Amino acid sequence: MANHKSALKRHKQSLIRNARNRAMKTRVKNAVKAVRDAVELGDKEKAQAALTAATSIMDKAAGKKILHWRTAGRKVSRLSVAVGKLA
Repeated sequence: MANHKSALKRHKQSLIRNARNRAMKTRVKNAVKAVRDAVELGDKEKAQAALTAATSIMDKAAGKKILHWRTAGRKVSRLSVAVGKLA
């Protein structure tokens, strides 16, 4: 454990950031799962709505450096292709 006041503060900050990042990654995973479930069911409207929400969530995660921006782009692209095939 840290002995200096500044090190204690840094440790506290790292715990808070870790929890925030973990929550954001969970949101991303759930959003992707919602799109994939809608695609499997063949529900185009629901899939489109879920894709819009997932895109927004992934863009925010990429903007905060929780996901790499290319990873977010690749995931959005692949989900878009899957939703597009429903037409």
